[in-house]
Order: sequence, then C-alpha cells, then structure tokens
Amino acid sequence: MTSIIDYKAGNLTSVKLAFDALGHEAIVTADPATILASDRVVFPGVGAAASAMDNLRRLGLIEVVKKCAAEKPFLGICLGMQILFDRSEEDGGVDTLGIIPGQVRRFPDVPGCKVPQIGWNQVDGGREYYFVHSYYAEICPFTAGVTEFAGVRFTSVVRKGRLLATQFHPEKSGRAGLDLLSGWLEETSS
Repeated sequence: MTSIIDYKAGNLTSVKLAFDALGHEAIVTADPATILASDRVVFPGVGAAASAMDNLRRLGLIEVVKKCAAEKPFLGICLGMQILFDRSEEDGGVDTLGIIPGQVRRFPDVPGCKVPQIGWNQVDGGREYYFVHSYYAEICPFTAGVTEFAGVRFTSVVRKGRLLATQFHPEKSGRAGLDLLSGWLEETSS
C-alpha cells in the first residue's frame, strides 16, 4: 500500500489521480499508524514552509515523516522536498525537518525571470517537468538532478537511500511525470 500524506498542504487530488492513472492504489491519509504501516510513502506539498511545519506538528507527523524517510521508499514533491532540508528562508526563516543537509533560498530578482518560476523546465538538460516555486534547494551531497532558473543552478531532484524527492510536480508533468512515478513504483516494488 502507498500512503499520500495529508498534512493540509495541497495537491493531494492530482497526486492520487496520477497513481490512479498508473493503475496503482494509493490512499490519502493523515493517520500516523496507516502511514507507518505503508509499503511506500508520498510526501507532496504546495504552500509555505512555516504553515507546513505547523501542520505537521499539529497532526503529530514530524517523527512519522522522519521515520518513513529513513526506512521506506519515500517520494517528496515540491514543498514536500523543500521541507526535507535543514532550513528555509521562507516566512522569515523556518527550521524544517533536517533529513537532507542544506538550505532552501528564495530566487533572486533577475530582469526577465519572473518569480515564482511557473512552467516547464529541464532537469540536467534532459526531460522537461512542470515547476511552480519561488524557493529552491541549494546543491547538496544528495543532489541527483539540477535545473537552472534566474541564473541559479539548484537541486531539482534529491536522492538519499530509498528517499527520492523532486522540486517539480511529476503529477502535473504529463508523460515525463508519469514515467518518473512508474519508475519509482517499479524500483520500490522489490
């Protein structure tokens, strides 16, 4: 069973529909016991770092997320990737989960580059995926994919053990996104 963590941070329906399109059953839940019993965990997110951390605290999910990220196949998406890092500049500065070492910073204001980045961009000069974000994770030891925007090269994919996380939204990235999700399911089914 795959659990999609519901911590009141958006995009749950589109993530669930992407797994449905692949013929894979996934449930949306905020129940710690259900999440801990899952074979795989998806940690999506849209919104702001401070409210996401507040919601995780209020729902009793911080230690659940840390345990699952360390022990299970785990997929973070967008904000769900950013708050895996140590700290975010968003909301005046927020300590986040500290699972991945590094900082999340705001894109600089650069003429011709409107922040937030909304739209398609390449990962490592290859396939294009759909991004929506004003903040980015710096390059770190676990960076597995890099994208450039506003003159900044940033982590767009991170991998640490069985944890995979993307700054982009695979559930909104058409065939490329479904291929990524399908690959993750295949990789984690053994």
